[in-house]
Amino acid sequence: MKLLDISEISKQTGVAASAIRHYEEKGLITSLGRRGLKRLFSADVLDQLALITLGKTAGFALDDIAKMFGPDGRPALSRPNLHLKADELDRQIERLSVLRDMIRHVAECKAPSHMECPKFQQLIRISNRRKRGRVEKKRVPERSKP
Repeated sequence: MKLLDISEISKQTGVAASAIRHYEEKGLITSLGRRGLKRLFSADVLDQLALITLGKTAGFALDDIAKMFGPDGRPALSRPNLHLKADELDRQIERLSVLRDMIRHVAECKAPSHMECPKFQQLIRISNRRKRGRVEKKRVPERSKP
């Protein structure tokens, strides 16, 4: 079995060596030893890093990605979780499509100023509602005094 050092893996995958070390610390991948100061990995790590990259691109957290590997390091994907993520991506695509269309309209709007454009006003209201929603979620409830 051919072992690859961390710099070879980084060159082949485009994943920074620091990220590879981080993934190892998180338990997503496992090194098999060292050559001098460099970590050594089996060639299987290339597929594991491809899955990690794909998962990150899809918006999975590293903890969720870690659950996508079986004890042997091979992919063990949960179909129900993949369906949930696909549904989440569909909702995100729909929101972004609406936003894109509104921005295009505002860019081409014939109103004398953007503030006179009804779609721009709608875009502003949506943005304000989202900001307020995030602020309210971050607020910590006050403790009641004894």
